[in-house]
Amino acid sequence: MTADPTTTAAPAASVTAGRPSPRRVLTDLGPREFANALIALVFSATGPVAVILTAGSQGDLSPAQLSSWIFGVFFANGLLTIGMSWMFRTPLAFFWTIPGTVIVGNSLAHLRWSEVLGAYVATGVVILLVGLTGLARRLMDWIPMPVIMAMVAGVFLQFGLDLVSSVWSSAAVALPMAIVFVVVGSVPRLARVVPPILAAMLVGIVAVVATGGLSRGILDDGLIAAPMLQAPEFTLRAMTELVVPLAITVLVVQNGQGIAVLRAKGHHPPVSACAVACGLWSLLVSAIGAVSTCLTGPTNALIVSSGDRDRHYAAAITNGALALVVGVLSPAFVGLILGTPAAFIAALGGLAMLAPLQSAFVTAFRTDRALGPLVCLLVTVADVSLLGISAPFWGIVLGMAVSALLERRVMS
Repeated sequence: MTADPTTTAAPAASVTAGRPSPRRVLTDLGPREFANALIALVFSATGPVAVILTAGSQGDLSPAQLSSWIFGVFFANGLLTIGMSWMFRTPLAFFWTIPGTVIVGNSLAHLRWSEVLGAYVATGVVILLVGLTGLARRLMDWIPMPVIMAMVAGVFLQFGLDLVSSVWSSAAVALPMAIVFVVVGSVPRLARVVPPILAAMLVGIVAVVATGGLSRGILDDGLIAAPMLQAPEFTLRAMTELVVPLAITVLVVQNGQGIAVLRAKGHHPPVSACAVACGLWSLLVSAIGAVSTCLTGPTNALIVSSGDRDRHYAAAITNGALALVVGVLSPAFVGLILGTPAAFIAALGGLAMLAPLQSAFVTAFRTDRALGPLVCLLVTVADVSLLGISAPFWGIVLGMAVSALLERRVMS
């Protein structure tokens, strides 16, 4: 197998250049980097938070337990994002496993919350061991990049489809956003001052207010989060049902997406260090009821979607800092997000994901051995889970199998 150039290249300049001073971070934080950080945070605090709320409702979690969960995934992971991005001078945004949250929601129909917390602890230990032994790095080097990026394209495709649907179903909000995005992006001099996605967001906010789209009060759920320590319970049924699927979603599905999108932009994420960090942080946040930590794919894709590669780390640090604020004010922030029309969120996320989606398709299908990536894409888009494990994992498995059996060699 021909090595992925991003795995054999010299260490990234961000590592050799040393850790940046606060003044250097502020210097590297331009309007585009701030816009990318803000949009990435808005994405993380909308649809993914709705997934948490849905999962919590399946287990009849109290508002205090949900508030603690949301505080953990934002505040604690915001600290990790700041620390890792500064330490390696590389964009490394950490949040939580979304498919893992869906799995947990299904399990809460018959598992006690304390049992789920015990599975969180065990999952953190497994992820930590995989990172310490170097298995995570070897796994990522072994899976062909076209197959990984086909999985990423399959996951990101829904954002593009939601963009089209939002423009069709809610033209008063989504259409002005799309028009402004195209107009600003077509004028390079203007786009350097006002990033197109930021202009689209501002126009969308005006459209939401003008059309009376806010459906609830911001402070309906309170203002300040109150994290609460919660005791785990270790049972065999919870371990067998949750630990392996959660570990796979973190190490292969979520971290795989994050590493792939960063490598595609020329970054060199430290795979083993990221796995170790995910394991340690998963143990930490489990104490306050938060699901396992991961190197998120969509958020990192948004952070590196535009701008100077050497300044992407500053966008990631800013994203982490904003996550701290959201963690502390999570009840109010979630109230605001849940009060906005779905079309606004769909249009904003879709416009922001256009460049990452294009990059994923180009990387996946620029090879002449594209059958494996195509199978991976189709399985991922079909979104059918098996054995409690989500479709992106099976997309990678079947894509690699097809490449090995029908294309007679592993792709470069």
